[in-house]
Amino acid sequence: MSAVDVPSGLPATRRTPLPGDPVLERLSLNQKTTPSWDLPSLVEGCARAGLGWVGLWREPVQEYGVERAARLVAEAGLQVSTLCRRGFLTSSDAEGRRRALDDNRRAVDEAAALGTPYLVMVVGGLPEGDRDLAGARERVASAIGELVEHARGSGVQLSLEPMHPIFCADRGVLSTLGQALDLAEQFSTAEVGVTVDTFHVWWDPEVEAQVARAGERISSFQVCDWITPLPPDALLSRGMMGDGHIDFRHHLRLVTEAGYTGPIEVEIFNAQVWAADPAAVLATTARRFAEHVLGE
Repeated sequence: MSAVDVPSGLPATRRTPLPGDPVLERLSLNQKTTPSWDLPSLVEGCARAGLGWVGLWREPVQEYGVERAARLVAEAGLQVSTLCRRGFLTSSDAEGRRRALDDNRRAVDEAAALGTPYLVMVVGGLPEGDRDLAGARERVASAIGELVEHARGSGVQLSLEPMHPIFCADRGVLSTLGQALDLAEQFSTAEVGVTVDTFHVWWDPEVEAQVARAGERISSFQVCDWITPLPPDALLSRGMMGDGHIDFRHHLRLVTEAGYTGPIEVEIFNAQVWAADPAAVLATTARRFAEHVLGE
């Protein structure tokens, strides 16, 4: 019986890459793609499938225990590509700012304990009732300056993730790669970099020039597709590669030409994907990664 791709249930167009296949060397499964797997199941599934990388999220790692999680991943022969996420640095009141900075400092320490050099930063949207977008961006820049002081010497880089403009109000006031780089370039490359997520940047007419500009500041390359029509909850509008409109090979060429050779994370927020069997999701991810990202 032939394999099927999820969530569509259509017959797969190629075989699932097996452990040892060079296709899998750069593939990293972000934890949010298969959220029904607890951390041990995620690690076991990735190791069994032959992946070398996994992208982790703070909440399940905290629940499991950071040091314990680090041992679990290492003993499975995996590496952590990134830790998601912190940021949310736009609070306009002193107490909210203090709490956010404290939590971000903890996130830096967690990333260091997990052995990943990259903490993905979703910088935050507008506080409730606030319409001062420029002020929110200024608060982000100020907070990043403070956090760099804590991260310096830890081996952890703050990786700014620009988000599609539809998320500007509630999640990310940095809407383009250019805006993220304007902020990142105020610091050394070791201190602040950028995450290039195809879902967020594919539409940008400046993406080619800005990826080239980013160069060695690219700390993470994430992929998932832009599907239409968008579901009612735009947060869950990420599709499996090949189901939407993004030219992944083009974006891979861009980051490669900019010097990025690291892992490629698949991060999908999609209710149908989340409802599917996570092992089947991982198999589909590997097939679609080979076909649509690497083009093999």
